[in-house]
Amino acid sequence: MDSLVTAVLASAKYRMVSPEFVRAVGARELAIRPNWKSALKATKNALHQAGGAFLDMPPDYQRALARLRDAKENHEDPRAVCRTIMAAHTSTRERLPILDTFYAITLADIPSPARVLDIACGLNPLARMWMPLPPETEYVAYDIYSDQVAFINEFFAITAMNGRAEMRDVIGRPPDEPADLALILKSLPCLEAIDKQAPARLLDAVQAPLLLVSFPAQSLGGRRKGMVAHYESRLRTLLDERGWTARRFEFATELAFRIEKP
Repeated sequence: MDSLVTAVLASAKYRMVSPEFVRAVGARELAIRPNWKSALKATKNALHQAGGAFLDMPPDYQRALARLRDAKENHEDPRAVCRTIMAAHTSTRERLPILDTFYAITLADIPSPARVLDIACGLNPLARMWMPLPPETEYVAYDIYSDQVAFINEFFAITAMNGRAEMRDVIGRPPDEPADLALILKSLPCLEAIDKQAPARLLDAVQAPLLLVSFPAQSLGGRRKGMVAHYESRLRTLLDERGWTARRFEFATELAFRIEKP
């Protein structure tokens, strides 16, 4: 196990991934693969599905922070800079065409949350400025990349937002702190690719009465056939089993559900 984790983290593509997450994925693969070499390959493939596939290339976080500081010093609107940075991550890039309406519609008429969780966040915390949330709302973000988490914490500091980011394996350790709203955006299919039961466990574990869950309207390769219907069917089954209700929102690039947990 230790040698597998060391080998994965030695790779330039995965060196910033949470060792906790690598170990958890590696343990599952070692248990079902015939040898160490095949388990190593399967572990890297799983990490690619979990996050690597969404990063075309490692973002230049230091340059991004410098641009944010310049915008602050020059009293410029930082949202233009945030849009440019979010374009480096496939998930947030796909949301850019609908960013002006996505949160305004999906989070309309909800009670003002004191704390929001952004689970498997990617670069989505940079969209905080588009969310209809009070300035005092605490924003807590979780992801598996250490450099990304450090960048988001710097982003919160530069913009003077009430937020923090933590590195966390949300499959093995779902967030357990109470919140008023949880964002789980386009991440359930990634978690399911690693562990079939992970989406259900995560939805059950999150201690928030409102969940904003979304799914991509197309694959990374641009295919759309049947994806929306498939994801909606899987989610509806989970909701029916639990007696939860949800409001549906369909956008050009994303399908979203605002779930109410009793």
